[in-house]
Amino acid sequence: MLRVLDLFSGAGMFALGLERTGGFETIAFSEINPYACKVLQRHWPHVPNLGDITKAEFPDADVITAGFPCQDLSNAGKRAGLAGERSGLWREVVRAIRLVRPRIVLLENVAALLDRGMGDVASDLAASGYDFEYDCIPASEIGAPHNRDRIWIVAYPFGSEGRQEPYRGALGRMGRVVEPFPWDRDWQSALCEFRRVDDGTAYRVDRIDCIRNGLIPQIPELLGRAILAAKEKA
Repeated sequence: MLRVLDLFSGAGMFALGLERTGGFETIAFSEINPYACKVLQRHWPHVPNLGDITKAEFPDADVITAGFPCQDLSNAGKRAGLAGERSGLWREVVRAIRLVRPRIVLLENVAALLDRGMGDVASDLAASGYDFEYDCIPASEIGAPHNRDRIWIVAYPFGSEGRQEPYRGALGRMGRVVEPFPWDRDWQSALCEFRRVDDGTAYRVDRIDCIRNGLIPQIPELLGRAILAAKEKA
């Protein structure tokens, strides 16, 4: 069982996807959004929430996951990149990696990271002793009725630690659905059914925000299965 430290946890979609494989166990979250914290407490009552990542002390873990803030990376934001106040919290992920030294790091963010910070992410991972691979995977490729193109990064220690080599190429082995969601066939009705309608109440708005800020759990599930298959063959 691989122990997972989940940073910028949101409503726990990374944890949900990985735990569906049966080979990952979440040992700690780090989240400050009040509504998301209630979701985590409801579904993972025995998993501690470390709260503010800038003040957190990290436990030992085999895996670190982080869908770190995208507000300064997104085309819809101010586009300040990793120099921005929110997306600049990437530095806390780096701090966690260097302290914990996990066997695997799984990262997710908007595709605009490629233009606004990918060089810094690559440099930080290399300086921390990690090699990595990445791919942009839209949610429609796993059958979801929306595009939601996101960059996914898998990092692992380089050097003499041969035990990490099996994880190389995991993104390429994770597979996709046979038939991606057909955008040319009644996509508007499908999208409305998926998102439903905001009725203006705080509860509904909070739920929509959690979905909007979260990720698609099927993707980390597929990725987790690829990692476990590689681990078994090692």
